[in-house]
Amino acid sequence: MQIRNGFLSHPPRVLVTGFAVLIFIGALLLMLPVSSASGQPTGFLTALFTSTSAVCVTGLVVVDTGTYWSTFGQIVIISLIQVGGLGFMTMAVLFWLIMGRRVTFRERMLIQESLNVIELSGLIRLAKQVILLTLVIQFIITLLLAIRFIPHLGFLKGIGYSLFHAVSGFNNAGFDLFGEFRSLTQFVDDPIVNFAIGSDIILGGIGFTVMADLLRYRKKKKLSVHTRLTLLVTGALLLLGMIVIFLLEFNNTLASLNWSGKLWASWFQSVVPRTAGFNTLDMTALRPATLFFILILMFIGASPGSTGGGIKTTTFGMVMLAVISMARGKEDAEIFGRRIPKEQIYKGLGIILLAISWIVFATLVLDVVEKADFLAVLFEVVSALATVGLSAGLTPKLSGAGQVIIILTMFLGRLGPLTVAYALATRQQRKQQYRYPEERIIIG
Repeated sequence: MQIRNGFLSHPPRVLVTGFAVLIFIGALLLMLPVSSASGQPTGFLTALFTSTSAVCVTGLVVVDTGTYWSTFGQIVIISLIQVGGLGFMTMAVLFWLIMGRRVTFRERMLIQESLNVIELSGLIRLAKQVILLTLVIQFIITLLLAIRFIPHLGFLKGIGYSLFHAVSGFNNAGFDLFGEFRSLTQFVDDPIVNFAIGSDIILGGIGFTVMADLLRYRKKKKLSVHTRLTLLVTGALLLLGMIVIFLLEFNNTLASLNWSGKLWASWFQSVVPRTAGFNTLDMTALRPATLFFILILMFIGASPGSTGGGIKTTTFGMVMLAVISMARGKEDAEIFGRRIPKEQIYKGLGIILLAISWIVFATLVLDVVEKADFLAVLFEVVSALATVGLSAGLTPKLSGAGQVIIILTMFLGRLGPLTVAYALATRQQRKQQYRYPEERIIIG
């Protein structure tokens, strides 16, 4: 019993193990002959890569989702995406509520870690809101997409495609069913598809805490600093991304489109680095400068407590505020009349440094193993770590060793920053009994 309690008392360990078990189960299901369109069993590495990408809501694939997998295989993939995006602890809450089971304190700690929230109070209510919001948003997006997909694909297939892409979009997964690794390129200037999928990605990427805070605004007439900072950074990045992509690709991939198509394509390609791997522009045809800029957007990623990855918008915003405060000669980072604790800034810097360290390591190893274009290698690694799923064309060509590196990167990207933040927080809670004398070091 002591072993079990000790294990449950360490939420990151439970989450890492839970996600690993879920990936392994998904891989076993995808290896079954019924999962492939050909009726032949799938190799373990291909199944493992696909399952990891689905559970970690990344979207990088070594085989085409729309043509390689059967309907059963696609149902397995979308199920893994839903559970992986919401977190298996949130799905466990749904099961417990249906069964009428009481949630224990240790289980609440796991939910707290899974949803990446600060306080234990109101966790079950937030978990209920997460489930309800998810189902409502996915239902609405499914209806919007059905307007376009049913006329093209027929009723049943159109509904199936609409539901699949609504779930994939909200969970920032980026898996698509259109075949030949085309993603959504055939809808590059389609207002309905661009608006529906784009909105789906944004709502899934701003975080459940933010959405719950926005829903309470009518009663409270006040938004938290976290919500306001999240919306500010997200809006700024979306606008900046749209402008930069529009300017860089105006005479390249956007050249054949009219003005409306140019704007829709630029906006959508600015949205997807929130960590959803859809694309309406041919990624292999983008300018190197555009790829590098998108790489930066991917690294920042979505917001805390969301279905997306990256270092998170608030981490980026908080560190930028610290830099601005330092440049102005201020001791504290401030925003909206509030001061940000130095401990949080340290954690943010730690997350950024650890992410960069893994990117450097994985890029060096992958570059040696694959001997591919360096920018394509770097792009693929960042896409995997930030659980984005955009590809410069390298992933389908990866060797076995390259696939293993990307699998590890996707897994670390889905769980790493969260577990690191928790570990840093627990260390900070341990009060030191003494402090060493202070001495300044020359920097800069």
